[in-house]
Amino acid sequence: MLQRAGRWLRAAGYDVVIAAAGESDAVLLQQARYQQRLLITRDRGMAVHPGAADTVVLLQGNTLHGLLREITERLAINWHYSPFSRCMECNTPLIEAPAGVIHRVPSESLRPGETLRYCPRCDKVYWEGSHVKRMRRQLARFARGEWDDE
Repeated sequence: MLQRAGRWLRAAGYDVVIAAAGESDAVLLQQARYQQRLLITRDRGMAVHPGAADTVVLLQGNTLHGLLREITERLAINWHYSPFSRCMECNTPLIEAPAGVIHRVPSESLRPGETLRYCPRCDKVYWEGSHVKRMRRQLARFARGEWDDE
């Protein structure tokens, strides 16, 4: 669930690193401190590590929306911060798509005047498809504090 929460934060435009499975608590804490990041977790053991006090945000939620509500309240998340400005796969800031990648977008998805986005790291092209419209509506619900039950 925290990976899904991280992806929603990324969709809102936040710089979110999603930890690889199997990383040790000590390594994750060291990386978070080095990169000056908060480490969001449900792992109670993580919170008792040396140096965790200023780095670890321990969550109690048991559902995706419960976790997102808690993160929003505790970290003052703005769900309209900078939507869809980061790659959903690798977290890299997106740029305007170069002309050479436009052919990768399905012709039925191209809309006149639409700005296509591109990830220079993982070579992915982004456009305003129906999935993005649905996600924008969900971000707006999060911003209004409307949390669906799961």
